[in-house]
Amino acid sequence: MPDRNDRQSATAAEALRHALAWQVEAGADEAIGERPVDRRDRAPEPAPGRPSPDRPAPQAASPPMPAQQGAGPPARAAPAAAPARTPAAAPVRLESTGETVASARESARSAGTLEELRDAVAAFDGCALKKTAMNTVFADGAPEGRLMLIGEAPGAEEDRQGKPFVGASGQLLDKMLAAIGVSRENDAYITNIVFWRPPGNREPSAAETAVCRPFLERHIELKKPEILVFLGGPSAKTLLDRKEGITRLRGRWFEFRTPDMIGSGVGPIPAMPLFHPAYLLRSPLNKREAWRDLLAIRARLDGSG
Repeated sequence: MPDRNDRQSATAAEALRHALAWQVEAGADEAIGERPVDRRDRAPEPAPGRPSPDRPAPQAASPPMPAQQGAGPPARAAPAAAPARTPAAAPVRLESTGETVASARESARSAGTLEELRDAVAAFDGCALKKTAMNTVFADGAPEGRLMLIGEAPGAEEDRQGKPFVGASGQLLDKMLAAIGVSRENDAYITNIVFWRPPGNREPSAAETAVCRPFLERHIELKKPEILVFLGGPSAKTLLDRKEGITRLRGRWFEFRTPDMIGSGVGPIPAMPLFHPAYLLRSPLNKREAWRDLLAIRARLDGSG
């Protein structure tokens, strides 16, 4: 039988595995040093004007020697040399967000199919998120499905697999859809407002969202869903250009059209904001409101909503 020390070692190892899994899920999946740093043991920074313990204090300048009698007038001190000026670095020209958005719009409009759009997104380098992400997360589900769901951004598991909503929130989303007779394989098509995971699972910035938006709008135009579902506040506020939070937007029907749809006379798409599944995992009491919203979506699909 294992002795007490073996059991304690196994318990400690299991605790470490759980702690590591929690950090990876929270987004801390990269180390910046080989050893941890205990900042409490670091020596305090010296106060301004005081020498550091490991740096000697500057010596005071020696007073000038008095002039000897009979000597000529004291020699004038040579003027101090002017400090050398470091040449200013040449300004780096960064492409403005507006130019990047225009490039994204041109690339998106050139895509005539969902596959061409997927390739255009994968080849686009104008979003900084792509540099830190493992994979481009384009879409998942049924391209011919009647329902199109749009979330916020990929998480850690989505980044690893290259598919949206495959983690814990994705599992809950599948159960929510199944409750109204909808499946990802046959009826639902899922994507996000950005295609790359933000570091640490933070919310995408306004610039990152603006750069990805032309691809997302073209995504909707090519998909042509019967109903749009915006999962969470960031998705709803971005695409509806609203300032209210998800608690005020959910459960209400809106009409969505891209600028190109308006210009071509294409009619609007019914859109419903819905609580994000990740929020429902943290706040299960709100599942009652989400269930009412799902029933409204089912009724609209059936033609009675």
